[in-house]
Amino acid sequence: MADTMRGVYTNLTKIRRDVFREVAKICYSIPSHPESGDEYFDDAFENLPYKILPGDVATYRESVFLERAIISERIRLALGLPLQGVDKPRRVSEGIKEATTNGLDYYKPPLINVIKFACNACKDNVYEVTNSCQGCLAHPCREICPKQAISFHNKRAVIDQDLCIKCGRCAQICPYHAIHHHVRPCADACGMHCIGSDEHGRAEIDYEKCVSCGQCLINCPFGAIADKSQIAQVIFSILQGEEVIAAVAPAFVGQFGGKGNVGKLREAFKLLGFSGVEEVALGADLCTVQEAEDYLSEVPDKLPFMGTSCCPAWASMAKKEFPEHKEAISMALTPMVLTARMIRSQHPNAKIVFVGPCAAKKGEALRKSVRSEVDFVLTFEEMAGMMEAKDIDYLRLHDDNKSDFDVASADGRGFAVAGGVANAVVNAIHEKYPDREVPIANAEGLDECRQMMKDAIKGKYPGYLLEGMACPGGCVAGAGTLVQIKKSASAVKRYAKRSPHKFATENEYLDQLESLTADFDSE
Repeated sequence: MADTMRGVYTNLTKIRRDVFREVAKICYSIPSHPESGDEYFDDAFENLPYKILPGDVATYRESVFLERAIISERIRLALGLPLQGVDKPRRVSEGIKEATTNGLDYYKPPLINVIKFACNACKDNVYEVTNSCQGCLAHPCREICPKQAISFHNKRAVIDQDLCIKCGRCAQICPYHAIHHHVRPCADACGMHCIGSDEHGRAEIDYEKCVSCGQCLINCPFGAIADKSQIAQVIFSILQGEEVIAAVAPAFVGQFGGKGNVGKLREAFKLLGFSGVEEVALGADLCTVQEAEDYLSEVPDKLPFMGTSCCPAWASMAKKEFPEHKEAISMALTPMVLTARMIRSQHPNAKIVFVGPCAAKKGEALRKSVRSEVDFVLTFEEMAGMMEAKDIDYLRLHDDNKSDFDVASADGRGFAVAGGVANAVVNAIHEKYPDREVPIANAEGLDECRQMMKDAIKGKYPGYLLEGMACPGGCVAGAGTLVQIKKSASAVKRYAKRSPHKFATENEYLDQLESLTADFDSE
């Protein structure tokens, strides 16, 4: 799976963050313009594409008008609004009132969107001869082709695309590596294989298959794919004086600089207007214990193997593609849901915002069959835009070097890194049954996850605990992260070691687990 641009600050990175920052800035500025009200709001968003891309000379594409049209669509998605297209005139902020007053009822799929006129219509699964071809005497490419699709003109190989069956044998045998396999970057990154082409060759997502992992949007080099945000909805809830509490995923470490500075994180959320912040690793501890109980009661007597539940994209893929084995995915609530329910039990009227690395969590919060208690979802990149809008320099914030969350275990914090979930569950089982053998297998990326599931069904993993992560590297590689994956993984592991508690079974909130899961109804 492609992942070549992670941790590299590109033009696309700049555009995304410019949009998030400016959208947040306008939303935060609303109380400063009470006299103009809706008129100020509409004007501000109509002018925003010109603020982000000033002048009359194109910066990235062939036309400044095209660039601004694309920026306009990104602004709409950042407001949680659907795409509009360019077939007729519309206001950039059209529909914002409904989006900001109806919350999740308005925030609807598709969450991952293709901006059609930004798509380069990349070639997909096409073999072509490059200028490296030397027209060699042996012509092995022609001789090995099973369909006689290769001929020579002016001493250069040419592939007849009507005859080519995409077997790739010519590319493998060429001594000069002169035959290139073109693959659409977004499709190559999609572990669900749900990206095809429309009648114009532009990317098109099959939403029946899509699990909103977001790998396509971070691997499209043309910035043609983007997901919806709830920045405006969160800010408006804050400005209306509501109690807004953040539940932050443990992958936050290093995303904004620093080394897991909880004091700085608390201060940042306070300056943004949040009423409080809690650590999702607390919910990870509870999820660990619940999955351990599921495994002990189900495997191998009732189920031949069990898959973890915390990655919504992996769990959704397994249930979509292997419905006859969906009961093999743990019934445990995810860390996000358990943490939100813990917060709700103490703050019944609060707006709860999950802040993390994951695009798929936006879809999980919308599920009707599992009451998540999550009102809004923000990625780390979206939160960074909010901080920039408020001129918050994270590294300069006060940190007493004593603050910590209320304290999750090292294993709970380790959920953010691939392998961490299975490791935590095994440790929890061994705390209760030291001699119990718990074989594990883990997969990163949905292609690997699919193969792991197929192998498990064939009997390759009898009695195994299977950990699936849609993003290669785990949650630290989610679509909403800001830093290079290995660097983030190392930071999370260092942060986990700071906890005074090693195992999830030491979590002081375990006595609440039964009440938090009482009304659980699995999909």
